[in-house]
Amino acid sequence: MGQEVLPVNPWLALTPGDDPAERIRQVGRAHERFLAGERRPGQMRPVVADSWARSAAFVRADTTPPIELADDDLEAYRSAHPLARVMPIFRDLLGGLAEDGDHMMAVCDAHGRLLWVEGHPATLRGAASMNFVPGARWDEAHAGTNAPGTALAVDHALQIFATEHFSHPVQRWTCAAAPVHDPGTGQLLGAIDVTGGDHLANPHSLALVRATALAAEAYLRGVVEVPQKPRVAALGRDEAVLAWNGRTIRLGRRHSELLVLLSVHPEGRTGDQLGFDLYGDDVNPVTVRAELSRLRRILGPELLDSRPYRLRTHVEVDFGTVGRLLEQGRTADALAAYPGELLPGSDAPGIARLRRRMDDRLRAAVLAEGDRRLVQTWLNRPWGGDDLEMWEAYAALAPADPVAARRVAALNREYGCNVPAT
Repeated sequence: MGQEVLPVNPWLALTPGDDPAERIRQVGRAHERFLAGERRPGQMRPVVADSWARSAAFVRADTTPPIELADDDLEAYRSAHPLARVMPIFRDLLGGLAEDGDHMMAVCDAHGRLLWVEGHPATLRGAASMNFVPGARWDEAHAGTNAPGTALAVDHALQIFATEHFSHPVQRWTCAAAPVHDPGTGQLLGAIDVTGGDHLANPHSLALVRATALAAEAYLRGVVEVPQKPRVAALGRDEAVLAWNGRTIRLGRRHSELLVLLSVHPEGRTGDQLGFDLYGDDVNPVTVRAELSRLRRILGPELLDSRPYRLRTHVEVDFGTVGRLLEQGRTADALAAYPGELLPGSDAPGIARLRRRMDDRLRAAVLAEGDRRLVQTWLNRPWGGDDLEMWEAYAALAPADPVAARRVAALNREYGCNVPAT
């Protein structure tokens, strides 16, 4: 018996030597088995199988993505979007493909909303039948597995080949997409995508979109204005990133915790107070002073003062932005600005309190809105998939969705809750 050959690159759709037509049939049969209830069909790339599982919680296989932005609203939004500055790069590197009649170039924001879709008019007309148009929402929660949406979900460049798409109307296309990040903060800005026929399932298309994304990030690194105030990104990451004076500094775990704690106490903290926030009752003052001394060397005396320890200038923090949006009643914007928990790997008591407070505020605001799409967005995030109360809210808002009822029952069993007899 011959040994099975595994793909050299899990983000590529085909292994060298694969017959594309046969692969389409294999994956198509796996897709049918998945829709019939087989949880993880064989012969599937893990990234695709995982995406199908996420997609099935929110959309059907005949779904058409909604159009969320149009006309003046779309034009105003995309003209102000950071990726508007790199459209000349996208067009220069991928425009030739988009004009050849067989491909399209698409750019989406971090929420999967298509901002630009460019290509030959005949190709664009074909794509319009499945709402692959500017303003449409192509994240996995609204469109199922697809290259730009799944690239955003896993934060990695990848290909999605033909029947690997979750939605039947999209399965005649093949796509390659790569995420694009803010070079200063690492925040996800969106994705660049090339969509066309089966011939796109080759290493060159994936390398091309990845190189295009890197070129865009390099350009943004050169043109982004130096922030007037220090900015800290600490949501959804174990190590905070400080952008200041044209530098991007990735801090270690303890220094990340100290900077976050100091940012929420502008009046300053004593060493003992910071020690309690970091270690609770098991505090060693010498260790705290040593960590603060090292942090001061990293930040410089112009930013970190002592006696008490405090930041000498206001620091913009990403979790502060989420808090302000919630105070303004802008729950959808707050959720969009929330990539994950505050320093999720930290066990410092002071950070745990801040993290729990922020998570509870945002979660309560989403539930209070009573908006099915907002609840759906929460559930589609990595931290939301096992949130029983949120699934119950979604089931109440979407009573005709059998997936929600099954998920509520499964989580009740998993958590040992009392499940009403049926």
